[in-house]
Amino acid sequence: MNIFQIKECKKEYLTLLLLSDEQEDMIDRYLERGVMFVLDDDGIKGECVVTDEGDGILEIKNLAVTPEHQRKGYGKALIEYVADRYRGSYLTLQVGTGDSPLTIPFYEKCGFARHHIVKGFFTDNYDHPIYEGGIQLVDMVYLRRAL
Repeated sequence: MNIFQIKECKKEYLTLLLLSDEQEDMIDRYLERGVMFVLDDDGIKGECVVTDEGDGILEIKNLAVTPEHQRKGYGKALIEYVADRYRGSYLTLQVGTGDSPLTIPFYEKCGFARHHIVKGFFTDNYDHPIYEGGIQLVDMVYLRRAL
């Protein structure tokens, strides 16, 4: 398994990015200012984009693993890679996600705890309803873990 940074042509991974954030103009808000990592394990299996949010906070803006390779540890491997790489440079690793039974438990298993909620984020910022696990996403739930 090899994780490496993508510095140019990040949009070449758009299909993978759209697995985590299904509206391209939302991805455009952070992609160029973000640092992108790709996980290759006999082929590209996942990606992660992180941004500096100031005050010692590094935020995961996009984390995606190809559907056929989910639940095999690739997402956790990307999170741990980012945490190890930025430990000492940032105090906190943060992620914002929908209040979904599919994603919240994953992040909690990776050491994150709920921190705050942005009400109406998905309904206010996306041009269509977003569903995950049969539930419409409305609020953005932020989770944090110390680095």
